Formats: sequence, structure tokens, C-alpha cells
Amino acid sequence: MRTPSLVSAVLAAAIACGVQAQQPIAYPAKGQSQAQQNKDAGECQVWAKQQTGVDPAAVAQQANQAPPPAAKGQRVKGAVAGAAVGGIVDGGDGARTGAAVGVVAGGARQRQERRAAAGQQQAQQQQAQDQIGSYNRAFSACMEGRGYTIK
Repeated sequence: MRTPSLVSAVLAAAIACGVQAQQPIAYPAKGQSQAQQNKDAGECQVWAKQQTGVDPAAVAQQANQAPPPAAKGQRVKGAVAGAAVGGIVDGGDGARTGAAVGVVAGGARQRQERRAAAGQQQAQQQQAQDQIGSYNRAFSACMEGRGYTIK
């Protein structure tokens, strides 16, 4: 059986990792003891995980993983490729011009890859928020069914 402090720690870790979710607060509306509340919370955590397929610990861990960095060195690669093509096509001056064009094209590609990585990270964070929200709704429903007021 898990204790409410474990859920608190998991959700706190998720929040620290960029997943913004608030743990539901349960008030013992029918005078339940702290021991009973701990038991009910543990059972509701298991039930919520079974119903939603969401493990808050796994979601927090997944959200904590940094996305792969965008490829580096695109400017250098572009310069080399541009110089090679320019040198073949137009000799020495063509190599310099090709290298300059390659630097610009490589920089644009590097910026595009960074934007794509940032978009992917944002999508992963949104998915984690949705999963935590689904889990919290199931946990809240279970606790409400046991006589707790949830906020």
C-alpha cells in the first residue's frame, strides 16, 4: 500500500520537471481518522492507476528526461558541402561563395532542428499533464465515493 506522501512526492517531482499538475486535496468529510484516510488514499491510488493506466511516478520520470539535443555543426557541414560544390562548379571563387551559402543554409537547418526539438518537448509535457490530470480525476472520484470532499 502506498501512502499519500508518496503521491505528493511523485507529483512534486512532476511539477518540478515542467509537468504542471495539482494533487487533489482530500478532506475527511465524514470524520475519517488519519489512518483510515491513508488506507483509502492508498487504495484509491491503486484503483486510479488501474483505471487510467497512468503511473504518476513513470510520468514524472519520463517528463524529467531531456529531449535529444538538436544536431550541432550544421553550419560547418553546410560550408564544407557548399565549398565542395562551388569548387567543382566554379573553381576557387565558387568554393568561397559555396562555403558562405553553405554556412547560411546550415545555420537555417540548425535553427529548424532546434524548433522541432522544442515543439516535441512541449508536446511531451502536454501529454504528461493530460495523463496526470486523468489520474487525478480517477483518484478524486474514488475518494469522493469514500466520503471525502475533494478540491
